[in-house]
Amino acid sequence: MPFTKYLRATAIAAATLPALAQAEVLSEDNPTIRSFLCVGFNCADQDIAGIDDFRVKDNTIRIHFDDVSSSSSPDNDWRIMINDSASGSDEYFAIQDATRGPQIFRLSAGAPENALFMAPTGRIGLKTSMPLRELHMVDANTVTLRMDQRGGSAPVQVWDINANHNAFYVTDISNSTTPYRIEPGAPSDSFSIESNGFIGLGTNAPEELLHIRTTADNTDAFALFDAAGSGSDSAFRLRQNGVTPTTWEFRNQQDSGRLNVGIAGGNTPFKIDNAANNNLLRLGRNGRPDEVIVTGKLVVNNTEMNVPDYVFEPGYKLKTLAEVDQFIAENGHLPGVPSAADVAATGLDMTRMQLAQLEKIEELTLHSISQDKQLSAQQEEIAQLRAMVETLVEAR
Repeated sequence: MPFTKYLRATAIAAATLPALAQAEVLSEDNPTIRSFLCVGFNCADQDIAGIDDFRVKDNTIRIHFDDVSSSSSPDNDWRIMINDSASGSDEYFAIQDATRGPQIFRLSAGAPENALFMAPTGRIGLKTSMPLRELHMVDANTVTLRMDQRGGSAPVQVWDINANHNAFYVTDISNSTTPYRIEPGAPSDSFSIESNGFIGLGTNAPEELLHIRTTADNTDAFALFDAAGSGSDSAFRLRQNGVTPTTWEFRNQQDSGRLNVGIAGGNTPFKIDNAANNNLLRLGRNGRPDEVIVTGKLVVNNTEMNVPDYVFEPGYKLKTLAEVDQFIAENGHLPGVPSAADVAATGLDMTRMQLAQLEKIEELTLHSISQDKQLSAQQEEIAQLRAMVETLVEAR
């Protein structure tokens, strides 16, 4: 019914009520009702106000705000909606954009106390009436913020930001992974990104693109590259795009356990076996910075650089000088030494040549010792013969 007729009816009804229950309608043109007001087909003749000043009572409650402004002025309509009308449907409080249709705000029945709370400071609390930040979320279990991309042309992607007593972590729900995690008690500046893009681990003032720092006693600043998957090598690369663009890589090879240092996708000039002994190679030592110390066997071009002391071992077959003379006459070079033709054909292996020369020196040393022994024996024999001659001469 028109509102003026409704007011007249309300005034007539009020006149028949006891004095304490009467509503006072002061004007039909600009009405003021100084009492409880119930609107709806299900209002009783004498609805009891209780704590309410205004009540809407029906089985389908809708309050429509119909703006009849001209099209050149803001004229969007709004509606407050309470519950669905069909049996078993949803129970809620909602605000609908009545002009365009969608519900833009909705509170479901049964929501916990302080499900949505705005403090005088403007801070919003979810399940708390004491928000301490602009948005404060409280839950007895894991507190989660979900970000869900769906409904467009792009594939569905869902992320969760979670926090509980175990960790703060980000979960990729679509792919069932947790790519980011921080445990409670992590020290300050565990991870820091500066405005220049430098990343600090253990420092908020990184001096390089990646700066790892520890201030704890007896704690090493290690970086661990851990390839835990089957058939996977662990490696890192150094790349520059200068005059000679090059990418070097340090690779822990999974099938051999060897450390390979080489060009990515190219040659590997340096290798260290995982079973190598300790301190095989040392560059410099106390007071002698220019020394290169090799404590093991040095092998160059598959030739062991081991002093050929086998020449002095018992049983070594030392060629006689006559045999050496015959070999030279037949071949034109010392036995065990590359010929000029070999060097011209395959090049000069300095390591092999040095070892061969040392072997010849040691053999010559043995020949010299043998000749010295022969000379000593001859000198002694000559002395004896000379003494015998002198004795014979004196006896004449």
